[in-house]
Amino acid sequence: MGRDELQVVYWDASGTLSALFKDRHSDEAQRWAHREGIHLMSTLAYAETYAVIARIQRERLLADVLVKAALEVLEEGPWRRLNAWPEWEIIQLLAARWPLRGADLWHLATAKSLQKQLPELFLLTFDIRLQGAARGEGMLKQLP
Repeated sequence: MGRDELQVVYWDASGTLSALFKDRHSDEAQRWAHREGIHLMSTLAYAETYAVIARIQRERLLADVLVKAALEVLEEGPWRRLNAWPEWEIIQLLAARWPLRGADLWHLATAKSLQKQLPELFLLTFDIRLQGAARGEGMLKQLP
C-alpha cells in the first residue's frame, strides 16, 4: 500500500463499540477494523468505550466471558493509542458550524487537527450527528 493509498482511521467510541459488540453497524466496523492502514484511538474514545464495557459488566448485561473477550480486543485490537487533543481554534470554528455534544465536538476537532499532518485521515463514527458534521468537513469515507 503506497502513501497515496494509506488509510488513517480515527475511531470514536461508537465505531469501537460496534467493532466489539454486535449491533447494526458491526459488519461495517469489522470490515474497517480488518482493513490495512493506521487505526487511531484517542484517550477520550478509550475512556468512553471502557465506561460502556464497565457498565455492561456491572449491570451483568452480558456473560463475563463476553466482557472479557471485548476487553481483550479493546487492548489488542488494531488501534494505536493516541495522545492528542484538538487545537483551540479548530474547536471554536467547528462549534460554530455544527450542533454537537462536547465529546463529539472534541473527536471532530481532534481528527480535524490531526488531518493537517495526516491528510488521509478520516473519522469513523456511527453517531448520526457526528457523521453529519464529519461529512460536512470532508472527513467521512465509504468502504469500496
